[in-house]
Amino acid sequence: MVFSVVEPITSIPGGPELYIDMGSTVNLTCIVKHLPDPPLTVHWTHNNEEINYDSPRGGVSVITEKGDITTSYLLIQRARISDSGRYACLPSNANSKTVNVHVLNGEHPAAVQRAGYSVNYCSNFIVVLIMCRIIYIID
Repeated sequence: MVFSVVEPITSIPGGPELYIDMGSTVNLTCIVKHLPDPPLTVHWTHNNEEINYDSPRGGVSVITEKGDITTSYLLIQRARISDSGRYACLPSNANSKTVNVHVLNGEHPAAVQRAGYSVNYCSNFIVVLIMCRIIYIID
């Protein structure tokens, strides 16, 4: 009999540094896999403080899909300079993962443009995913 031990993995694609243009949508994706059971909760923090999705700032939401692979999406619309900082994804039964987000005001080096494109592409994908899910539930 052979046993193999698989350690849970938490990842945030695009990290550990992410550069975003001010005014664009930030989409942080946390992927948790190799768990016997999905996490009960996945919390997000910004600079070590739990994110308040009902804050007056508005435009901040989270979508979490649980399964063999759990994926949590943190969406921040109309990024501001104050949205810069260290974000952490904290699954209840796996290690956390962090990413440093830099919201830039008018700076456009090649790396920033690619990061912005990738984030916008992911945001569009999330919207399509949500719409498909809503249509599936309605049918």
